[in-house]
Amino acid sequence: MSTSFESLHHLFAPESVAVVGGSPRHASLGRLIHANLLSGGFEGPVAIVSPKHAEINGRKTAPRLQDVTPAPDLVIVTAPPHAVPQVIADAVEVGARVAVVVTAGMGRGAGGLRETMLETARKGGLRIVGPNCLGVLAPRAGLNASFAQAPALPGDLALLSQSGAIVTSVVDWANNRGVGFSGIVSLGDMSDIDVGYLLDHFALDPNTRAILLYIEAITDARTFMSAARAAARAKPVVVVKSGRNAEGARAVASHTGALAGSDAVYDAAFRRAGLLRVPGMGELFEAAETLSRMQATPGERLAIVTNGGGLGVLAVDDLIGMGGTLATLGPETMAALEAALPQTWSHANPVDIIGDADPARFAAAVEPVLADPGVDAVMVVHCPTALATPADTATAVAELKRRRPRGSRKPVLPTFVGSDPAPRAILDEAGLPLFRTPAAAVRGFMHLVKHRRAQAELMATPASVPDSFAPAIGRARAAIRSALDAGRSWLTPVEVAEVLTAYDIPAPAIALAATPDEAAGAARPMLEEHGAVVIKIQSHDIVHKSDVGGVVLNLDSPEAVREAASAMLARVRNRRPEAEIEGILVQPMVRRPHARETIMGLSDDPMFGPVVLFGAGGVSVEVVKDTALGLPPLTMDLAHDIVARTRVSRVLEAYRDTPAADRQALAFTLVKLAQLSADLPEVREADLNPVLAGPHGVIVLDARISVKAEACARGVGASNPRFAIRPYPRELERTLTLEGGWQVFTRPVRPDDTPLVQAFLDRISPEDLRQRFFGPVKTVPASFTSRLTQIDYDRVMVFLALDEGTGQVLGTVQVHREPGTNRAEYAILVGSNLKGKGLGWALMSMMIGYARDIGLEEVHGEVLRDNTTMLRMCTELGFSVAALPGDPTIAHVTLPIAETRSG
Repeated sequence: MSTSFESLHHLFAPESVAVVGGSPRHASLGRLIHANLLSGGFEGPVAIVSPKHAEINGRKTAPRLQDVTPAPDLVIVTAPPHAVPQVIADAVEVGARVAVVVTAGMGRGAGGLRETMLETARKGGLRIVGPNCLGVLAPRAGLNASFAQAPALPGDLALLSQSGAIVTSVVDWANNRGVGFSGIVSLGDMSDIDVGYLLDHFALDPNTRAILLYIEAITDARTFMSAARAAARAKPVVVVKSGRNAEGARAVASHTGALAGSDAVYDAAFRRAGLLRVPGMGELFEAAETLSRMQATPGERLAIVTNGGGLGVLAVDDLIGMGGTLATLGPETMAALEAALPQTWSHANPVDIIGDADPARFAAAVEPVLADPGVDAVMVVHCPTALATPADTATAVAELKRRRPRGSRKPVLPTFVGSDPAPRAILDEAGLPLFRTPAAAVRGFMHLVKHRRAQAELMATPASVPDSFAPAIGRARAAIRSALDAGRSWLTPVEVAEVLTAYDIPAPAIALAATPDEAAGAARPMLEEHGAVVIKIQSHDIVHKSDVGGVVLNLDSPEAVREAASAMLARVRNRRPEAEIEGILVQPMVRRPHARETIMGLSDDPMFGPVVLFGAGGVSVEVVKDTALGLPPLTMDLAHDIVARTRVSRVLEAYRDTPAADRQALAFTLVKLAQLSADLPEVREADLNPVLAGPHGVIVLDARISVKAEACARGVGASNPRFAIRPYPRELERTLTLEGGWQVFTRPVRPDDTPLVQAFLDRISPEDLRQRFFGPVKTVPASFTSRLTQIDYDRVMVFLALDEGTGQVLGTVQVHREPGTNRAEYAILVGSNLKGKGLGWALMSMMIGYARDIGLEEVHGEVLRDNTTMLRMCTELGFSVAALPGDPTIAHVTLPIAETRSG
């Protein structure tokens, strides 16, 4: 079976192209794109369609697409907006596979031109790039289907951009530097084909070694995260996101809301997807060059070898300034360097081998430093001298790389100060990048470090049902329902306490009093146990209580509570006369020696959904702004990483007479918050501040939770529908019993299954691979396996059948939902040695049941006509079998899921 996005190869390697629209006018987009197609080197037929003009660019036009021979694979549309839906209908009629709609002004909304265009395209299986885009360039095919000023050079970088202006600028920049591309797409309004589907394509493209993204906004977070995670497992993906300092549009209701800005959420999403974010276009190419030529570092410790001491010092300054770590050389390395270098060498890292060093001395220094287990990468900095020309030193560095053991992961970063062109060709041949300044090399190293960290986050797969934690979900839901039934969007403190208790998040006891006398009475039992209490004003109109004198600490008697409560009420009414005061909160005064104030929270991003926040807490959180974000669900490792990305994490360590805070308890509380968000989609914002973190755990001193009614399924794989990353659905694990009592364990795939799945695919016979991939396949590329194991459990679901004894994969079945529909494609593959044992039937039946449970209306696939076993099984399961238009060797099979519900 093939999947729909595989037809995107017609976008980058069409056999024929037609441009619809245009005139002889100089500024006509249709004329410009047609001219670019003719001059770009594309070898297939290029037609231009215009009902008004008989000739454009000296070529005879066709009045309609139906008059173009041969019928085009790819249609470029520059017609006026009102004509576009009919052009798309004509493209469907002639069998075109992809259309690039350059036309702007299509509008939005039901019944409009854009929706009419999309509905027509979907019915005919036509994919659309745009509208409102610059076009597409595929330099390897000589295709310049755009109105860019210049064609791009062929190469192995892919560029996806939401800005046409960025495309033209990048092409101009790259042409001046000899940088080439495997494909360039101006995405425009992304009505159909979006970033996610193009990431899918380039992740599998063998001619692409790295993917570059320019993003202004994501329109479908789950699709983007799924595709980005799959692509980042296969090859480097580097992203520039504009709007880094844009102010959030929504009103801020809490500290958490103020701190979880949209750009920080994008940062968190890119990190979780395994992408490397860089600040600008120049660094985009630097990062792509480094990541595509070097493996990720095994660690984060850099050693520097140089013949210029000053350059080494500058490199250290840059390294520390960028958050890097300078390696400490081990005793064996120091001894080797002592033996190989003159007495005047630096005797430390950076390793200054002195200005009279020749290439042999460079090699003698770099080799032991590379071998040091405390070093994860080596930067070689060369300044030209008469004794060590750049070419000779580059040759020595290249030779060192060739002599290193196969599989060695430690990068070497050659830095040649000056403009001598000789090192580039030598290093290119050795597969090494070239850096011209220490700062550029340090940036390259930090790209490797950040990519390594992102890859670690990428592999994390939190489960929807955690092993070590069983919250009282019903208790929390009852508290939330109480607020919603009363028409409130904020929980009362008592309801907040119920939710926190249900999720085993420590917090002091709480009482709500209507009067100072009631507050004094509520304080008595707390005073007996704790010695002192704190009182706080309770008003949903007052977000920050301390700002209006609404918090009083260290009250040690009922009389003190009564007096303080009276004074506080008067003070707050004077400062905020319009606020509705609901009462006085009374809590024990918690004393935690050596505790640090932190903040934790949940915020709801309009695109990526729930976000978990951690940072330095207290009343000054918005001034300090020391926070880190993460997308739920979380593992303990991911939670520890969030904590480690803050400055306050250093204060959590032991210092002087202060013991370290319990970081395990902090991380576990973040995991609990993430699970709370998964279980309770009604929770839109949670603000836990301060959270005291000390050597004996954590305790929440103040918390606010806002809620909103949320209609969400509680069925198969149910979780918060707004999660950008759906949790691993452990509830879908099961054991199938086949004929003869044979039992097979089935479960959704996980990212760490990549080696298992690759081993399974390696065992498949060539004939079975041909039937699965519709052509001769010797081996299945690792990029395909990565995409199969990096899924979102929503757009795509892949089930594995596993041998319970050996753990080997026996078969796979997948369901791939088409965008904007309740239809999905399926694919199945069973071990070549397991034919006739009922596994294929069991997996197909399980797939159909899953499709029914998640509300799909139809599943379909494509099967080779000579795959009679699969066609017979499809018929027996109720699929209809029809010919695939234009290809008699393939059958299209379809199963209406609605009909299986009554069966």
